Amino acid sequence: MSKPRASIYKRYIPAVTPPPEFSGSAYWLIFHSGKLLVTETAGTAGVPFVPALEQLSMVPLRTLYLGTFEGLPCFAAQVQAETPEPAGMAFRPLRSLYESLDEDLFHLAGKGIQMLAWDETHQFCGRCGTATELAQTEHSRSCPACGLVSYPRIAPAVITAILKDNRILLAHSPHFVSNMYGLIAGFVEPGETLEDCVQRETMEEVGIKVKNIRYFASQQWPFPHSLMVGFLAEYESGEITVDGEELDHADWFELDRLPVIPSPVSIARKLIDWVVEHHS
Repeated sequence: MSKPRASIYKRYIPAVTPPPEFSGSAYWLIFHSGKLLVTETAGTAGVPFVPALEQLSMVPLRTLYLGTFEGLPCFAAQVQAETPEPAGMAFRPLRSLYESLDEDLFHLAGKGIQMLAWDETHQFCGRCGTATELAQTEHSRSCPACGLVSYPRIAPAVITAILKDNRILLAHSPHFVSNMYGLIAGFVEPGETLEDCVQRETMEEVGIKVKNIRYFASQQWPFPHSLMVGFLAEYESGEITVDGEELDHADWFELDRLPVIPSPVSIARKLIDWVVEHHS
């Protein structure tokens, strides 16, 4: 067990416009309704590698160039929800593909779905309502009337593993499935540092103070457009109190007697696994 994976930039080079001389096949990350079109062979998923969507009898609502993956162009495209699945391919929820899709491709698909969502919701200027134009030198959309420039949205959030006497604080939310327990997390508010957010969210959600806050790792989380920043912290004072709405139960758990915890795709699980390995 270890901290989250290394950067995807060993295999992926971001870019805004495709090379003009390229005429071969490309990787296509094709989405609708939060689902990615994949090929499936013996439990392993892949993405279409074709010259154009027309070869798959698909008409895109929007297409964005992402750069090159292993030296080959990579595009993200959105299609209509009722688009038929080509033979041998299927639309699958992105989160369900973590263990069957190449990990770099999974994270690149996360970038693709976020970029498409941004492009869809910024077709018009938020200031004056004029139709925006896609930039050719950076990922942005600009208003030709008032000059407002809109960039892809990223929402930073903190998630914290809190320790007390070799026990970990885990919490249950009414919307969690399978009686799963997770870590304390929440979005950063204007004016806060990341450490401020750790303190505030912990106090708001479970009523305790923490100390010795230290950075663990970060993870892009494209559900829909978050950046999860992981921390470790130690209990300082207070008694656990939940509000009964956002959380309905929280407690200290022995590291060898954990309840159902998040899947390996999440930084929450990586934090928990790291704690178990280093504190058991």
